Amino acid sequence: MAAKIAYDEVEVGTELPAQSFPVTRETLVRYAGASGDFNPIHWNEKFAKEVGLPDVIAHGMFTMAEAIRVVTDWTGDPGAVVEYGVRFTKPVVVPNDDEGALVEVSALVAAKLDDGRVRVDLKAMSAGQKVLGMSRAVVQLA
Repeated sequence: MAAKIAYDEVEVGTELPAQSFPVTRETLVRYAGASGDFNPIHWNEKFAKEVGLPDVIAHGMFTMAEAIRVVTDWTGDPGAVVEYGVRFTKPVVVPNDDEGALVEVSALVAAKLDDGRVRVDLKAMSAGQKVLGMSRAVVQLA
């Protein structure tokens, strides 16, 4: 696969289509099974509160993975992402109800680099709080 977006077609400030990602307790259990991360802060409400958290929280790596989907869906090729990093600023709190939490992600082209690459800055929010800081990806475009 190759990126479907051409380098010449984007400018600094180009906004990527925003997306929202629901996160439920079931989502966390499935991710724990797939990743092998069974830390009880991600599934045991009593334990999470005992260690000072407001409730069960989503895995940081899960939140990071959901956020980059905005970029991979835009490019049409997950392999186009050549660098990606974030700072975990706030946890995604996932209540035990039918709705869970919502991670809302927006992104824009922040810089055009050499060799057909662009830097994309992402903004990930949940419950009105920024949950990822310094979220940036370098993407190889067509």
